[in-house]
Amino acid sequence: MLRIRLARTGKKNKAQFRVVVAEKTRAASKRFVEILGHYNPHSKEKVFKKERIQYWISQGAQPSATVHNFLVDAGIIKGKKVTSWKPKKKSEEEKQKEAEEMKVKEEAKAKKEAGESEVKKEAVEKEETKKEDENNNSEVKKEDKDKDESEKQPGEKEEDKKETTEVTN
Repeated sequence: MLRIRLARTGKKNKAQFRVVVAEKTRAASKRFVEILGHYNPHSKEKVFKKERIQYWISQGAQPSATVHNFLVDAGIIKGKKVTSWKPKKKSEEEKQKEAEEMKVKEEAKAKKEAGESEVKKEAVEKEETKKEDENNNSEVKKEDKDKDESEKQPGEKEEDKKETTEVTN
């Protein structure tokens, strides 16, 4: 039985497809009877040989689901589109597991957000204490300078004071 289907060509990560007529049991990319067009998924370009496709369908070739949908879009064949892919149905157990995983993720996210707000509070407190310490240190330095200046005698330089302290030691 003949089948009209897509055969992948092109480079890695740059796929292009030929629309070919091939035996149903054979690989479409290896041995095909005729090339009926091509499809580029990147540019969405579709080119079909209308007369040849109609000929092969009249000879009994069946289009694959994807090619059937392309041909319906192009107006070559009339009819409704076919479902070419169906997601697998999940069992009740899989649904429950998925719900539990979502719960765990949400709880972890909430904990993380709560932890971040606590960390931010701690960081703000540390900055405040740091500023207070700096203020205290600057006040102590000012007091030390005031004491040094008060110990100086009028007209005496700091160098003279240092020399006198060195001599006494």
